[in-house]
Amino acid sequence: MSANITANPLETGADDLERFALEECVKRHRFDQRVSVLIIPDKRCETAIKFARLGAQAVVADEPQLQQDIEGRILAAGLRDEISFVPCTLPELPDDPPGEPYDIIVIRRGLCGMPYDQARTVVRQLLLKLKIGGKLYISVLGLHSELSEGYATSELGIDQRFGELSPAIAKKYGIHQPVCLYTERNLFLLLLETGASVLRTLTTTYGNVKGIAVRV
Repeated sequence: MSANITANPLETGADDLERFALEECVKRHRFDQRVSVLIIPDKRCETAIKFARLGAQAVVADEPQLQQDIEGRILAAGLRDEISFVPCTLPELPDDPPGEPYDIIVIRRGLCGMPYDQARTVVRQLLLKLKIGGKLYISVLGLHSELSEGYATSELGIDQRFGELSPAIAKKYGIHQPVCLYTERNLFLLLLETGASVLRTLTTTYGNVKGIAVRV
């Protein structure tokens, strides 16, 4: 896929992955009044609010310094009983968060801030936080996107592909730390290597990569 992407590859708005996760929540809620969801991260709390309004119990796991802002958004939405916040700084995951084991876990972009081997460990740990049959929804920044223009490690294999973006791209998107960019095949293999059953992967118009897997 060409990297001549002009739209924002960070895709902060609603997308197909979120839609699939919300649809799964609706399906599960028909059979179980208690559907639990973990979202990592959710700085504006928008995704958690959508799940809560579908009847789910949602947990937002994000950086400790964001707690006051996120909890303020929860209160403003009138969803204090439906959404909880737990501090989380990847690659460390929260210990025994409320609602575990979960029906649904959504993780966006966070895996890209660590080397592939570390990301694989995190995904294994996330799978253990799911119920059997629970689903994991992953979004990662794509190698075949604008972010790859001048990317220091673009020619390396996924095991070594962890480096800085070009100065211009890093400034444009505010990503100044090293990142691992993925192809769709990379994400598919990551999920397989963790023992998940892969339901689907896809590459977006912007060149980013999404995956859905189930704990078996």
